[in-house]
Amino acid sequence: MDGRYRKNITAGIAVEIVLKKDQKTGKTTHGIVKDILTNSEYHPHGIKVRLADNQVGRVKIIDA
Repeated sequence: MDGRYRKNITAGIAVEIVLKKDQKTGKTTHGIVKDILTNSEYHPHGIKVRLADNQVGRVKIIDA
């Protein structure tokens, strides 16, 4: 699923995010969504979320 659309993301799902410090390399971090931080329905770089371990980043991959 596409991590650029807010409708695809809900609290409790597993995702791969890119942290701010990893934006240049594109390294992803796996986690469970705790909060959705982006208010708009779409963001070209991915919806910003907070993971259960309090890391914040933009969703790149939604794990099935």
